[in-house]
Amino acid sequence: MSVRDVTVPRRIRIKAGLGALAGAVLLALVPLPSGPAGAAEAGEVRAADTAEDSAVTKTGKKGPYDDFSDLKVTVHQTRNLRAQGVEVSWSGPESPPEQGFRNFLQVMQCWGDDPAGPDRDQCEFGANNGGFRWMSQRAIPKGSDPLEKEYVEGSGNNPFVPFRPVEGEPTESATDWTYFSANDTNAQPWLKTRPDGGGSAVFEVKTAVEAPYLGCGAIERAGAKPRQCWLVVVPRGVSDPDGPSSSGEGLATSPLSQTNWDQRLVFPMEFGPVGNACPADMVERRLSGSELLTDAISSWQSSLCAGADSRFTFSQFGEDYVRNLIRNPTSNSAGLGITIDPLEDEEPAVVHAPVAVSGLAVGFFWEDRDNGGQQVRDLKLSPRLLAKLLTGSYPYDVRQLDFSNPAPEHLKGNALSIVVDPEFKELNPAFNRPIAAQINPGGIVLQAGNSDLNALVWRYLQSNREAREFLAGKPDPWGMKVNPFYKELALDQTAPIDFPKADPTETEAWLIINNQKITMQYGQQEKSPYSSDMHNAALRVRRGATGATFVPALDASSPGGMKLVTSDSAPGERMAYGIVDAASAARYRLDIAAIPNADGDYVKPTTDSLLQAVARMPDSAVKGVKAPTPSTAKGGAYPLTAVAYAVAPLDQPADARRDYARLIRYAAGAGQTPGLTPGELPPGYAPMPKALRDQALAAADGLVRGKPAAPGDDESVPAGAGGSGGSDAGAAGGPAADSGGTPAGGADTGGAAGGSGTDTPSASATPGAAAAAGGGSGPTESASAAAGGLTPGEVLGIIRWVLLGVLVTGGAAALAGPVLLRLSARRAAAGGSG
Repeated sequence: MSVRDVTVPRRIRIKAGLGALAGAVLLALVPLPSGPAGAAEAGEVRAADTAEDSAVTKTGKKGPYDDFSDLKVTVHQTRNLRAQGVEVSWSGPESPPEQGFRNFLQVMQCWGDDPAGPDRDQCEFGANNGGFRWMSQRAIPKGSDPLEKEYVEGSGNNPFVPFRPVEGEPTESATDWTYFSANDTNAQPWLKTRPDGGGSAVFEVKTAVEAPYLGCGAIERAGAKPRQCWLVVVPRGVSDPDGPSSSGEGLATSPLSQTNWDQRLVFPMEFGPVGNACPADMVERRLSGSELLTDAISSWQSSLCAGADSRFTFSQFGEDYVRNLIRNPTSNSAGLGITIDPLEDEEPAVVHAPVAVSGLAVGFFWEDRDNGGQQVRDLKLSPRLLAKLLTGSYPYDVRQLDFSNPAPEHLKGNALSIVVDPEFKELNPAFNRPIAAQINPGGIVLQAGNSDLNALVWRYLQSNREAREFLAGKPDPWGMKVNPFYKELALDQTAPIDFPKADPTETEAWLIINNQKITMQYGQQEKSPYSSDMHNAALRVRRGATGATFVPALDASSPGGMKLVTSDSAPGERMAYGIVDAASAARYRLDIAAIPNADGDYVKPTTDSLLQAVARMPDSAVKGVKAPTPSTAKGGAYPLTAVAYAVAPLDQPADARRDYARLIRYAAGAGQTPGLTPGELPPGYAPMPKALRDQALAAADGLVRGKPAAPGDDESVPAGAGGSGGSDAGAAGGPAADSGGTPAGGADTGGAAGGSGTDTPSASATPGAAAAAGGGSGPTESASAAAGGLTPGEVLGIIRWVLLGVLVTGGAAALAGPVLLRLSARRAAAGGSG
């Protein structure tokens, strides 16, 4: 089980003056405009509109060979940064299509307090070991650069530029990976320019949490601004420092060599503050639960901490574990849980308040080695392809194949990897060409822990006839069969809350040491390792490295002198994909595979497609609480959509209930405004429709009132609040109230094109009593329009927050930092940082 704690940052307490109070009263009398809180236009849930507000473009310098006069480089976000992906794009003169290592960019993150920019020894670079000669290293060969005056001596064969951290000793060799290594570096040594002179890439930005040696976003003293860092782009043309490259491979020198470094473009990067700064004497209110809410609550924390006498801490746990804690609380239990599926028990009495709409996605980062390392941006995955990936049905997902380790007997006859699967090639014509099976992304990255969201993926597969039949043992049209060890799990009928690694195949890896053969065994969990959670999965995908450990390597400290390590992910050949939450996919700007909905239309998670899915969701076993139901995802709806609910017992002390109600009201109000500023709804979420916001506000009111004093008095659980015991049909948040009627079920789709098959999935494929299979038409209005205008209760809620904001800001308080995320590995997790 993994835990990711989120703790509220510190804010300086402020006394409000009479002028601020008068202004607040005046403002309270001004009518607010109608319209949805945080309404957003339909668009892919990848980046907020405000990201481009801080874009910076710089032009290249002439240089000794005039390679870069026409170069323009844009970093598309330079403020409000956190651990995330940032787009870098560029344009310049046309370049030949076959050029080896020429005409490319090298990008790195650096620290440095000089307003002019960082020194080269303050930059994270050199661990990728890709490209030609020294181009991805910190080494500077003697005599290779006429302008090099500083680094001309070295303890080894060549001088090198040491890395100097913000705190600590500098590195002692060109291969000293004390601070970063090939497994976790964010440096990009080879971003290739297209023949038309353009290019784009996503750069992973690190904060002081992920990279304390850079310290970005750290606050050194009270009242200080977060540490600023730098993004440095070193353009490379066709010439090394000593002249045009004559090698067939291309450029050979490091970007840290003086002549190359002089051509750098420097972009200041402003980070949100990192750290735990909420006053320790504030009352702590604990909440725990689904990772679906982690990014949102991380953003909301600073606003929730402002002007309050209590602080919220969030721990990420599986939803089933949280429901059990609500049923059987301990002295340390959280007073509010975040779940996807509801608490169905009559006792304890609870409210269910919707707080966020998001979903899951198959995020990917693929560089096409056969196409010069160009990045693949569009993929389609059918449910049956996903079923193959989740069941270890490709031999290369179970072991690395070679002459001594062929495909396991039980997988013989199957496509060796997804890139040579005829179904994948048919869906993705760009790959319908000769490809070596070993050039593949490996196993799909899956989280290790239990979650309602994992079960949603299995229900999605079961809602599609061809995927369901494949899981049951029926071969696909090309003869590929499910891994028999998964067939035994009856995944065509049951939807587990985990992703099992059921294949027991062991593979021998070996080395010859001192004329003796030393062996080690690895299995499916090493070849296709788990991630600790979906955020970590997204980070691995962003780096193009799954974390698979199957390569034998010498290690004097290990028994027998050998260990298994990760395989190299060389720039231009990186491939990875994983099932992640949409917020993490947006945070790291992953490309997202399109998957078919119940109509057979291939869709991605966008604001509109998420809301279309919500509008069609039936009630779960608890009335008023929506059940994620892929079989009803029609009319452009995205099938892996889910609603996160705050579940709070009514028998808590009054002060605790008031504080948790404050959080719910914020989530239903200002917290639904999309944006990158702390307090807003991050990319990857869709603003909740009006019915869900009304339902949340009603639940907050019920929570404040608490448990009824007399048996049978249910005033504390208002209709539509989703409390245990149910609510009236068609209450706020239910199908009828939300969009004019929602069918209880839906037709299942056929195969890759969603064509054949309209049979009804098994009952276990659809959760909740109201999710029985059936037909019917969808909503009569678009989901974006269903967000509606503000209700009187919502206006009052916003006014309360406006008043609070004016009172708090009357003393000109500074914004606090983002949350401190502390990660611990889930069971069987395999490496990575997040």
